[in-house]
Amino acid sequence: MQHWKARLRASGIHLGISLCITLLAALLVFGLWYPYPYREISGGRALFLLVTAVDVVMGPLITLVVFNQTKRRKELVLDFTVVAVLQLAALGYGIWTVFVARPVHLVFEYTRMSVVHAVEVDATLLAQAPVALRSLPVNGPTPIALRPFKDAAEQFDATMSAIGGIPLAARSDLWQEYDYRRADILREAKPASELLMRFASQAVLINTTIERAGRPVDQLRYLPLVSRDKVWTVLLDATTAQPLAFMPIDSY
Repeated sequence: MQHWKARLRASGIHLGISLCITLLAALLVFGLWYPYPYREISGGRALFLLVTAVDVVMGPLITLVVFNQTKRRKELVLDFTVVAVLQLAALGYGIWTVFVARPVHLVFEYTRMSVVHAVEVDATLLAQAPVALRSLPVNGPTPIALRPFKDAAEQFDATMSAIGGIPLAARSDLWQEYDYRRADILREAKPASELLMRFASQAVLINTTIERAGRPVDQLRYLPLVSRDKVWTVLLDATTAQPLAFMPIDSY
């Protein structure tokens, strides 16, 4: 019984340390790479929990199995060193996976907004983007737009690529700075007041999001927002077209 008490104590200490390290990783992931609402619409929360939960559980379990207070100090140090290296390697791989899947741009895609993730961007096309957009951001998504197609052939090629699995919004050779398409964005966006008529049953959520946007409803417009398997709605300033707030409503 005394032997198992010592094992459980060592495993509990290990679990506490693991949770502290995971908390620091969460601050990085959700504070920098996946700010709201991208932790929801880009799957950041689920992905982070998946890769860290395994790591948090693995280390303390191994400690529970290998810890033996009768071992010499040198042997215990070696055991804990091996466990720590394995756990940190697993955590590092998990955090890297979360990093490469991070959202990098909120893209105006002709009739809607789309979220582009780093893993979706073709590095060979990135050199064809405007100079200011050739480096993928690491501090949260930035708003950009797709330029008009040069001709029907380019539009056909982009459409075929999209059918083949390359999202149109991820085509960095079509990227353009957001402000260049402001007039087009505002032309496609609809008055936010329409949301209250279309989704009367969700008036509380809509009004709360309008308050969060910090503008009167007549100074807001909206567009559907697509990200992986989710469709949300983004509220835009009716003058600058800047994204202001998001809500989990499919406004198509």
